[in-house]
Amino acid sequence: MRSAPDRPELLALIPARGGSKGIPRKNLLILAGKPLIAHSIEQALASRHITRTIVSTDDEEIADVARVHGAEVPFMRPAAYARDDSTDLDVFRHALTALHESEGYMCTGVVHLRPTGPVRRVSRIDEAIEHFLAHPEADSLRSVTPPAHTPYKMWRIDGDYLVPLVDIEGVLEPYCQPRQQLPAVFWQNGYVDIIRPRVILDEGLMAGRRILPFVMTEPILELDHPDDVPGIEAALRSPDSHDRDAGRRYPA
Repeated sequence: MRSAPDRPELLALIPARGGSKGIPRKNLLILAGKPLIAHSIEQALASRHITRTIVSTDDEEIADVARVHGAEVPFMRPAAYARDDSTDLDVFRHALTALHESEGYMCTGVVHLRPTGPVRRVSRIDEAIEHFLAHPEADSLRSVTPPAHTPYKMWRIDGDYLVPLVDIEGVLEPYCQPRQQLPAVFWQNGYVDIIRPRVILDEGLMAGRRILPFVMTEPILELDHPDDVPGIEAALRSPDSHDRDAGRRYPA
């Protein structure tokens, strides 16, 4: 979708390299009748706010599948940015630079949709975008979830002894306190992140310093290992786990 003149330009960027050690060719794995990457593409296209959907990949087959499902692939990602140790910053900086140099393209925010987390509600993506747009002072937004375990009860080993991973000023032995009395903490869950391009291009960061929380309580499913496949496929087939209109394209 292309934005109207008075509409913020929101770029969905879906990174999908060809290499994967845990599950070979993971981004093309068929789940609930579609390649893994297709689910994130369809969610981006169904968003009321996302104006352009791009896949960054180094793999021609992934590029072809992405185009079939409606995404743009205006460039191929260099191999230097598709290694096991390549960072999100490498990928996003390359994409934004390539779009600006070839088209003069600029956007208000980049919506990061990881294909390995295909179980999403489009309505939740849109809520996150709306929260981000309502805070122009923020550098980014990250979706977060209360963790199963608090870091205030975690340890590291220093020499022969345990040392608390984190402390609370003025509180002795926080690791012995009831969980309810400890500060609330959150885990970044990868459901959706949104970043201002200047943070990536000018500051060389993927989040910046003023990061909005988008707190979620629903289960987060991530495809990392073969054992994750049955649960994700079941969730993708369940009408209660995601929006029924995912995949339907809204008019710009």
